[in-house]
Amino acid sequence: MAYSYDTQNIFARILRGEIPNKTVLETPHTLAFHDIYPQAPVHALVIPKGAYVNFDHFAAEASAEEIVDFHRTAAAVCALLGVVEGDGYRAITNAGPHGMQEVPHYHLHIL
Repeated sequence: MAYSYDTQNIFARILRGEIPNKTVLETPHTLAFHDIYPQAPVHALVIPKGAYVNFDHFAAEASAEEIVDFHRTAAAVCALLGVVEGDGYRAITNAGPHGMQEVPHYHLHIL
């Protein structure tokens, strides 16, 4: 499948430093930050720095280094936010209009 990435989406603009964010953790391939419209007391987003539209795009085309970095960063964010020791959390990603994806850049919600 061919993916069309919108370089003007809000996450691409955050990655370029055009829009500020409240960073939780940044690594060579991943950025995690607090959601500006939290849906839970803890709500962070984990995004790859590469131009990936959704989960299947990322899983199919990201390098092994990007995939490992993303998942290890997501685990570190869970620990930093204190949800690992708590009563649990949700990890959610949406894909496409029918999947309720609002920003066309792959992202994982941790709530």
